[in-house]
Amino acid sequence: MKFLRTNLHEIESAEELQKFINENENTMVCCGRMGPMCLPVYDIMEELEEERTNVKFAVIGFDNPAAASIRNAPECRGFMGIPFNMYYKNGKVVQATSSIQSMQQLTSILDAKFGN
Repeated sequence: MKFLRTNLHEIESAEELQKFINENENTMVCCGRMGPMCLPVYDIMEELEEERTNVKFAVIGFDNPAAASIRNAPECRGFMGIPFNMYYKNGKVVQATSSIQSMQQLTSILDAKFGN
C-alpha cells in the first residue's frame, strides 16, 4: 500500500527495500511522511533523479513496517526529525542524515559518496 504521494519510486516491503539496495550500486532512500520537513526533500530528489543517472532514488513511508530497518539503523540513532535519508553504495550504508535538507546539502553528499 502506498503511503506517499510523490513521483519517486516508493518501496512497499522489506524485501523490495533489500532488493533495491542490493541491485543498484548507488542509492538514496528517503524515509518520511507527507509533511513540511519531508516534501522539500522529495522535490529535490525528483529533480536530482533526472540529473544523476548514476544514483537510484526511492522513498519509503516512515510508518510502513518495512521501514523498520531504516528507522532502527545504528546510523539513525539519535535522529530527532524526519525524513531519515539513507545513502547506500554496493549495499552498504555510506551516509545517513535527517530532517529537512537543501539541494546543496544533498548534492554535496551525492558528490562525496557517489561522484557526479
